Amino acid sequence: MPNAPSAQRTTVIVGKESTGKSALAGAIAGRSPVSTNIQGSTIACETYQTRDDAFIDTPGILFRSDTTTTRIALAQLQAHDRILLVVKATHIDDDLADLLPLVAGKQGLVVVTFWDKLLPSLPSDFTQQVLGRWEQNSQVRFIPVDARHLSQGQRQQILEALQTPAPLPQQWQPIPAGWRIEPAPTWLEHPRWGWLLAILLLLLPAVIAVWVANGVAGILDPLIQNGLAPLVNFLSQAPSLLEAILIGRYGLVTMGPLLFVWAVPTVILYALFLGAYKASGLVERITVALHPLLRPFGLSGRDLVRVIMGFGCNVPAAIATRACSSCSRQTCMSAIAFGSACSYQLGATMGVFSAANLPGLVVPYLGYLTLTTLIYTRLIAPKAARSPRNTLAIERRTFLEMPRWSAIWRETQGTLNQFFANAIPIFLVITIVASVLDWFGAIAALAGWISPLMRLFGLPPEAALPVILASIRKDGLLLFAEPDTLAVLTPLQILTGVYLAGVLLPCLVTALTIAREQSVRFALGLMARQAIAAIVFSMLLAWGGNWL
Repeated sequence: MPNAPSAQRTTVIVGKESTGKSALAGAIAGRSPVSTNIQGSTIACETYQTRDDAFIDTPGILFRSDTTTTRIALAQLQAHDRILLVVKATHIDDDLADLLPLVAGKQGLVVVTFWDKLLPSLPSDFTQQVLGRWEQNSQVRFIPVDARHLSQGQRQQILEALQTPAPLPQQWQPIPAGWRIEPAPTWLEHPRWGWLLAILLLLLPAVIAVWVANGVAGILDPLIQNGLAPLVNFLSQAPSLLEAILIGRYGLVTMGPLLFVWAVPTVILYALFLGAYKASGLVERITVALHPLLRPFGLSGRDLVRVIMGFGCNVPAAIATRACSSCSRQTCMSAIAFGSACSYQLGATMGVFSAANLPGLVVPYLGYLTLTTLIYTRLIAPKAARSPRNTLAIERRTFLEMPRWSAIWRETQGTLNQFFANAIPIFLVITIVASVLDWFGAIAALAGWISPLMRLFGLPPEAALPVILASIRKDGLLLFAEPDTLAVLTPLQILTGVYLAGVLLPCLVTALTIAREQSVRFALGLMARQAIAAIVFSMLLAWGGNWL
């Protein structure tokens, strides 16, 4: 009779941010981890399976912070007894002092990552003696590794040590190793213009991704539209309501190319850029460089990275705010909803400006969007988030390295998974709802009611419909590009209309994601505040522009 398979052991991997936990988990399990991260490696727990073991990769523990991700990690730590503690060799004394009290009494071992960073500075026999002394005094295994290049022998050592894990001592305090190795400074740390370089590096992926993706989409869109023509002709014979849902102005077939030809390439390219930034450690350096500029506005450098991430898609950006401090998370979500022009909005905006033969309007548009986002954020941010004592909760400067493709793709997968799993299903539902409302005439009626209000912004009645539709889906901005509409708009009116439509409300996909992450009440309050701010800023733009 064959032996029954043994019960699978569960091991929780814990450590601070940016210690290589996800890379280590993937190397042990023999597959790449799937994570969605900005600073650190994970915003939700991921499980990696081997034949005998299940490894739970937790988000990085961030001391002096109350992030959702840190609470998730501590909850997993409390729920399981078998621990794989990950500490960074370059700051091993600090990591052990902070983390050993959290895992005292558990069963496990310690894996020391970034061991390769010690070799240029310290003799290997000395560092090995330190680990040997700790092992002897604590009776706990210390296994030094480079998590990015885990050897088969090191993997086997870890798995064997987990078969008979040792108790992590309750009171043991290791004799300090005495070394601390800091990454070399870069131009980003320059006291005068480091912040400017950080801003340029942060905006560069959005600009390149939108430019390249729109160029590709401009070639593919006519081909796909021609290919769909026979299907559209066939579906035109369907019953009236079904025809509206499928090929109406907001139908699935009508809007599908706009999503998959225009938005998806932007999201993919932008996710790849961010993946390279994250895998190289560049994001963390940018975060530190920008933090002093953003603190008066109630944001941190960590939060700004998430706002810029929304230029690809607001959905993963909103979810990634789980790694923000509780005092700034809601402010960060508000900034994403207001000022983060997603791939739909930015692509549609550039399309309108190009159709009007005014591509240069993108410069004042982005400038005014940035300025008003900072003012709006400053007004809604809680006092605690704006305090000078609210320091950036990052443990240390991150090492920069040439990113490997596997690491870039690992980081990219998280953003793409959230886009396809969260944004696209909601997009399909919204498309169906908008088609039904349009079939009943509700959208046209609403535009008629709102048309007189356009005078507040110096806009003609024709601007009402694009404003309404862009409040549901940001690609509704493209209605400003219709020849009949452009013919009656001045450059200032185009700028005002595009700005108003873009920021009046977050798109429904973003609003539903924020409601799911926080609450329906918070999402509704956010939308109300944003609408009031958008109306005021749009009126200032319209009437101030006329005065100038």
